[in-house]
Amino acid sequence: MDQVDVVMRPVIVQMDGSILLDVHHPHMEEARQVLAKFAELEKSPDHFHTYRVTALSLWNAAAAGHSSEEIVTRLSELSRYDVPLAISRFISETMDRYGILELRKGEHGLILASEDPLVLTEIIRHKTIALLVRQVISDTEVEVPLLSRGTIKVALTKIGYPVKDLAGYTEGLPLHFSLVKQLADGRDFELRDYQERSANAFHEGGALTGGSGVLTLPCGAGKTIIGLRAMELLQTSTLILAANVTAARQWMRECLDKTTLTADQVAEYSGQSKDTALVTVATYQILSYRPRGKDHFPHLSLLSEHNWGLIIYDEVHLLPAPVFRVTAEIQARRRLGLTATLVREDGREDEVFSLIGPKKYDAPWKELEAEGWIATAICSEIRVALTDGERRTYAQAELREKARIAAEAVSKDEAVEELIKLHPEESILVIGQYVDQLERIAARLQAPLITGSVKQKERERLYAAFRTGEIQVLIVSKVANFSIDLPDASVAIQVSGAFGSRQEEAQRLGRIMRPKAEGVLAHFYTLVAKETKDQEFALSRQRFLTEQGYEYQILDHAELSQLEVAQK
Repeated sequence: MDQVDVVMRPVIVQMDGSILLDVHHPHMEEARQVLAKFAELEKSPDHFHTYRVTALSLWNAAAAGHSSEEIVTRLSELSRYDVPLAISRFISETMDRYGILELRKGEHGLILASEDPLVLTEIIRHKTIALLVRQVISDTEVEVPLLSRGTIKVALTKIGYPVKDLAGYTEGLPLHFSLVKQLADGRDFELRDYQERSANAFHEGGALTGGSGVLTLPCGAGKTIIGLRAMELLQTSTLILAANVTAARQWMRECLDKTTLTADQVAEYSGQSKDTALVTVATYQILSYRPRGKDHFPHLSLLSEHNWGLIIYDEVHLLPAPVFRVTAEIQARRRLGLTATLVREDGREDEVFSLIGPKKYDAPWKELEAEGWIATAICSEIRVALTDGERRTYAQAELREKARIAAEAVSKDEAVEELIKLHPEESILVIGQYVDQLERIAARLQAPLITGSVKQKERERLYAAFRTGEIQVLIVSKVANFSIDLPDASVAIQVSGAFGSRQEEAQRLGRIMRPKAEGVLAHFYTLVAKETKDQEFALSRQRFLTEQGYEYQILDHAELSQLEVAQK
């Protein structure tokens, strides 16, 4: 970046830790990529985006290999004015705390150690840590119980001293297999560069610092293949946790298609099957199942009672609370989290950090798009109007009801039909939150609908028909948000969503991100009732994708005819 004209640099760092990014600046994209490494996007209005540095964002940057000196230097180079000294100090002090404490294997338990005796003294006097200290060994080491490994990691993160876990892992049962060089259909198969890099970032050559962590990559980037490569590096029995049965069976297909694993080595553990093998694929739903009137989860023992050497948490941002709890108890297992976004709507990102591991690799969406590994996507927000009757009902409704009234605006039905006509040769997903709305649209379009009540066998039949082109338009509820392999989908029309959920927005765009035939773009449309809560939620939902470099073009419903002319 040109360093001469300081006044025209793209970033303004403020005393409260917020960072403003001028979206009209010629170096905006360069600055966005730098900020995304260590800051979180909070707001993305038209002219200035607001980022914020947080302890967790800085610790993830440290875990990914970035230093505080590097971060402060780059921020100073981008900043229009001097970076406030308090912010520079916050970045340095926060990042430097990562790893100042270490957990090691001891003779009778775990050793919590620090080269700074004063830090250790302060830490063990904290009431949540004092309860876990079994004995003081020296001024730089204390012993804690082996089974408190997860508990103490969460507690230390919450008080601002994330610990570097060097206590090692159980090896699990041996599993001997390799990735194939050629697929069954005769095509050559090899990992992409970023897939190899991300698997290696997790494994770290078998070092004690490897073996636990999260890899974030866009949908369509091949996270399943990265998981298979991690398994190949470790050669140990593996439990794979997937979002749903469709995703679980996709993992099983990939295991058998892209590795030398045999059918008797791969098993499904779900509501429909309770088999186990050296590689077992289970669903979060079965693990978090609790019989009515009972206070226990009968299937959670799958995590702890088998000799797993690796547990893979697919869509780790969906991890349910019961699985968090058991994960705290099995810290001796290697743990790999895979996700498109670490955003959790329940705010438990710090527990993912502590219990699964820090972010070890982050592949920026726009970089993979530029390299052709995922589709080039155009995001559009189409604003529709409420009818007079809907406006009257909306005005009189309670706050929570307002959101649903706006989300189900009937004018969205017509807009869906118009958008489908813009893409007559393409495979189109219509995605929504509310079943009544989706049934209404399905009836209007005479298109099949998949909701949670549709049996798994029928879901798989419809997905297969969509893949082959037998079905052009498929309407899906939130059951299709995650891990569904629909490689030919190139258009997604979102009619309603889960309030301001950023993770859902990312996952839904991900349904259409697989690379297309040359010249074919991916189109993501979100329909929004203007001047309502729907529009407010849409702005929040788009935040994560804006952080990844995507821009939403805003169109009024009446402008769709112009869009049609532009695309013909």
